[in-house]
Amino acid sequence: MMSESKPVISVVAGALMRADGSFMLGSRPAGKPYAGYWEFPGGKVEPGETPLAALVREFREEMGIEVSHATPWLTRIHHYEHASVHLRFFRIWAWQGTPQPHEGQSFAWQTPGHHSVTPMLPANDPVLRSLQLPDVLQISCVSECGRDHTLEVLAQRDNPGWVMVREPQKSREQLADFVAEVADIVHPRGGKLLVNTDPAWIRGWPVDGLHLSGQRLAALDERPPHLAWVGASAHSSAELARAAALGLDYALLGHVQPTASHPQQATLGWNGFARLLQNEIPLPVFAIGGLQAADLDTARTHGAHGIALMRGAWR
Repeated sequence: MMSESKPVISVVAGALMRADGSFMLGSRPAGKPYAGYWEFPGGKVEPGETPLAALVREFREEMGIEVSHATPWLTRIHHYEHASVHLRFFRIWAWQGTPQPHEGQSFAWQTPGHHSVTPMLPANDPVLRSLQLPDVLQISCVSECGRDHTLEVLAQRDNPGWVMVREPQKSREQLADFVAEVADIVHPRGGKLLVNTDPAWIRGWPVDGLHLSGQRLAALDERPPHLAWVGASAHSSAELARAAALGLDYALLGHVQPTASHPQQATLGWNGFARLLQNEIPLPVFAIGGLQAADLDTARTHGAHGIALMRGAWR
């Protein structure tokens, strides 16, 4: 006899986000499964209710605040002993009121990469990791912007953020030298360094992670080992699904707008970008292609984690 399948519960959850990047977690109240565990606040989606409407209602009921600006973020399915939970995560950027524990729970503001409360609800581990990713990923383009200018711009920044070195015209030795120069600037100031190249090249390099082209993504059977961060470029639902299946940390999706590096390539536009994310991608996605820093909120509104800038990062 076949065992009875678990019910699937549709749930929304939200991260209250402060300007310094910190976010709020809440403890599960007594009487609920996993009572005392920490999670992103939220709750069940009622019949006939949109996920956003459910989010607004849950935050009003749970902590007495009115959500005024929230953007879709991640979708995940997690299997517990009692049920399978279909989770839609939002990030909440603006609200009215001060959170109050209406259900006897506790709240705690946390810093990405350094959460101080335990135990954590199991479904939230990859979500917490995603919050360590930057809003803006900067991609080098020395052939257009120049090596000296790129290094000078980085050196002038107190916080260099996350930088991806992408220089397909360089030999392995030339790329290794440039990566070392960037690392000497980025790492002492707390930044992260990724490199877009052959995975076999980077052993021993001072990098925090690897970025895969679409071609390299298709050729892999498993996530490259021993790397803290691995992402990939994607231009379709199939490539996004492939990145998710390999357990990558993020994807770049584009091109959203016309870009000088791919003048003949059709663009997605923001509506096309959002449609591809409607396939419930469980990993953070950066929008890329002809964007500027001012496009960040537009990207978030259409489901992106953030934006990736090439020429726009060095002007």
